Amino acid sequence: MLTIIGALLGSSFGGFPGLLIGGLIGYAASELLRRFVTGGLQIAQSQLVDSTFSIMGALCKADKVVTRDEIQAVERMFTMLKLHGEQREQARAAFGRGKQSDFDLDAAVDKFRLVSRGRGPLLQLFLQLQCMAVVADGRVDPAEHAMLVRIALRLGLKANDVAQIEALLRAATNGPASAGGRARQDRLADAYAALGIPADSKPADIKRAYRKLISQNHPDKLASRGLPDSMRLVAEERSREINSAYDLIKSARPDVR
Repeated sequence: MLTIIGALLGSSFGGFPGLLIGGLIGYAASELLRRFVTGGLQIAQSQLVDSTFSIMGALCKADKVVTRDEIQAVERMFTMLKLHGEQREQARAAFGRGKQSDFDLDAAVDKFRLVSRGRGPLLQLFLQLQCMAVVADGRVDPAEHAMLVRIALRLGLKANDVAQIEALLRAATNGPASAGGRARQDRLADAYAALGIPADSKPADIKRAYRKLISQNHPDKLASRGLPDSMRLVAEERSREINSAYDLIKSARPDVR
């Protein structure tokens, strides 16, 4: 499902090249989500299912309407994650509970942070998966973005983490402007946001931000901080996206080398 979502987003942003890139990213995300929920983190599966889908339900309802696309995406996630019988019912119940007006989002986020032992790489991955979920209908509503920020802050992350993930996902599905992609200026803005810096940054600050971000996301370093080997793909993908953003900035800034 995420493969299809990624491909559709890629196509809308960058024509056929974006379709291919988006499809690959969607496939990578689906693999990560499957491993994430089915035991790769050595956390009780029932806890992961409950946290993942209840928070996902709250996010999908953040804009007041849970669309047919979102419902179908969640149902397909059940199949993709090989949830059967009680597990599927638990996931469906958790998603439904998250949609309720009296759902305690903060408590659910706190519970996930507790079972994940507050490990930064895992929290980042969880946030990225939630970001992927809310694009099922082709857009991130301002209310959904606001809730993503709320979740990030509750996990001990920053609002900028959400902005960077969203920018990386957008930048990753952009094709050349000549092939129907977004305007170069918009792509460049996403590249700066992906590195977490303003567009008027000095060359030294741009290089420093890039080197810091690429170091933080190095697969080996993340593995030493507790990231399971099965999650290595996300670190590698993020590194490629960061490099792509930096390359775009360098192409627009002769003073950055």
